[in-house]
Amino acid sequence: MRGFERTASLLQSRIREIGEKRGFAVSRLLTHWAEIVGEDTARIARPVKVSYGQGGFGATLTVLAKGAVAPMLQADLPRIRERVNACYGYAAIARIRITQTAPTGFAEDQAAFDAAEPAAPAPDPRMQAQARQAAAPVCDDDLRRALEALGENVLSRQKSK
Repeated sequence: MRGFERTASLLQSRIREIGEKRGFAVSRLLTHWAEIVGEDTARIARPVKVSYGQGGFGATLTVLAKGAVAPMLQADLPRIRERVNACYGYAAIARIRITQTAPTGFAEDQAAFDAAEPAAPAPDPRMQAQARQAAAPVCDDDLRRALEALGENVLSRQKSK
């Protein structure tokens, strides 16, 4: 080894070893799950295991999901299977099984799911007007918009205190 190495190259063999224990022939499914199935699906589900049948074709992907969102995920299974198979490059996954769980699982196989981002409250029109008025003398458009946004943030924080 010479010099610095990329983290991915240092961890590649470990990820492959752990993935193969769970049946993941392609570790990309684990490492790029959000890119493969989409951010919304990745927020509510995690791949756990790939089980191969007797003939070796038509594998089953087991996905861990919170109990409350499992019915929504069930409706999305054809799209998920299509995208996972695109990752493999052929129709490797024939079925997807959903295992329902609590937001955090048990000791070894703990499943921590990302919480949805809370929606930002609508800005107060009076504060927007006050911030716009304070930034009005600035000639540069980009700077004026930035100062308006800063003013809104400052004024909204003062209001909440």
